[in-house]
Amino acid sequence: MGNKNILIISFILILSLLAGCGQDNIQANEKLNKNNDNLVIRLEGGDWGYPTPFLHYRRGPGAYKMKLIFDSLLEKDEKGLIPWLAKEWEIKNDGKEYIFKLNKNIKWHDGNKLTADDVKFTFEYYKAHPPVWNNLIVNGKNIIENVDIIDDYTIKFIVNEKNATYLERVGTMPIIPKHIWENVKDPLKFYREEAVIGCGPYKLTNYSREQGIYKFKAFENYWGPKQKVDVIEFVPVSDPILAFEKGDIDTLMASPDILNRYENNEGFKVTKNKPFWGYRLIFNMDNRPELKDKSLRKVFAYGINRDELVQKVARGAGIVASMGYLPKAHKWYNPDIKKYNFDIEKARKLINGKEYSFKLLIGNSPKEVKIAELIKLSLSKVGINIEVKSVDNKTRDGLVKKGDFELAIIGHGGWGRDPDLLRDMYYSSETMESNSPASGSLPGFYNEKINELALLQMKQLNFDERKETIYKLQEVIAQEVPQIPLFNTIGYFVFRPLKYDGWMYTYDHHYPEHCKLSYLERK
Repeated sequence: MGNKNILIISFILILSLLAGCGQDNIQANEKLNKNNDNLVIRLEGGDWGYPTPFLHYRRGPGAYKMKLIFDSLLEKDEKGLIPWLAKEWEIKNDGKEYIFKLNKNIKWHDGNKLTADDVKFTFEYYKAHPPVWNNLIVNGKNIIENVDIIDDYTIKFIVNEKNATYLERVGTMPIIPKHIWENVKDPLKFYREEAVIGCGPYKLTNYSREQGIYKFKAFENYWGPKQKVDVIEFVPVSDPILAFEKGDIDTLMASPDILNRYENNEGFKVTKNKPFWGYRLIFNMDNRPELKDKSLRKVFAYGINRDELVQKVARGAGIVASMGYLPKAHKWYNPDIKKYNFDIEKARKLINGKEYSFKLLIGNSPKEVKIAELIKLSLSKVGINIEVKSVDNKTRDGLVKKGDFELAIIGHGGWGRDPDLLRDMYYSSETMESNSPASGSLPGFYNEKINELALLQMKQLNFDERKETIYKLQEVIAQEVPQIPLFNTIGYFVFRPLKYDGWMYTYDHHYPEHCKLSYLERK
């Protein structure tokens, strides 16, 4: 045997030994964690802001870190809203009064007791200082007219009108301690340690903006379900796959091409996420008034090959988005709306020989770049020329919020929320507040029928009546094509069940790491 072959065989043997050692180390770490009283879960890090209601970044990873610290009156599980800080509630006066009875012996992280006074203060403070995720604003107005303390553990909210969405809006706002925040004049400058004192299951013990590090430790005097995870760490990761396989992090969002590493392997468990994350193409009809022509918007609908996007960008792990916006897995999804299959001839007929040029704003992620490339190529065949401008994702989000674009591609979660998200997305009002990249951002679009239906569904407390309106709303949206929902992703969540097997999905969200209940004991 030649020297070259001997070297190759030796190299392969060394790699095999190293791989075996790596697997042994992972198994040893799992065994240590299993027998240790302190269970530490490590997740992929990245900076999402200081986790107060006012300073986290607008996207989900920032908000859900904040929610580990700050509890709300209600919480969400697999089926819907559940009691949390409030042990029970009732709705009176034809939907204009909400009365919540609080659990007793709830403590803030500094040992002070939570009372109804803290709850009243929170909502009054939010009116003066809106948080990042401000669910209390509907059509530009704060929904709370008054907050009355009945006793130390009972509180009543009087709202401006009956509305099918108000229970969730009021119930899911994070509660902040009055004794800390009553003297804070500018919450956007409040970075002190006291700013992250909440009454939630975890305390923030370390944060590094530069490294994207967070460390949350279980609060020993937590009022609610016992924490199953003692420490949650978000750590810097350059290669998530390598970090997961080395045991540096405990979960992985896997693409279809690497799933065979983990499927049918007893050391791993794979769950399939709901398609509640997706991409959409936004039209700015203020900056480009010709887009107010529905026929031109339909050229985009027929001229973009969205099946191709699913196959080449999502690698098959996705579904073509509904032109009515609500995904197929959404319980309010209408399957009988107008479809827009890829059809170059229909697109050419609608554009009728005209040519257009548009600037397309995108983030700098490889997937968005690929989406833009495919859209540009596809639309060039029907007479639409696209100039792509790529910036970092935070800059893109800011430009979209300001309306400083012609066309934009944006990806985000939140597609599984209450169907009132259709009003958030499509209702036309200059006074509407856009709280996140998942809200609004359709400048210049106006449709009276959509406005009428969007307002009607909020006032329908009867499920069947509201469902009929939501179905009709999706039909009109699909006919009008105010934007192009491109595709929804279907992620594969991989973890080691021997290390931890408590992950769960809420009914309206796509990612178990974001769910507070994933880290707590369940009945």
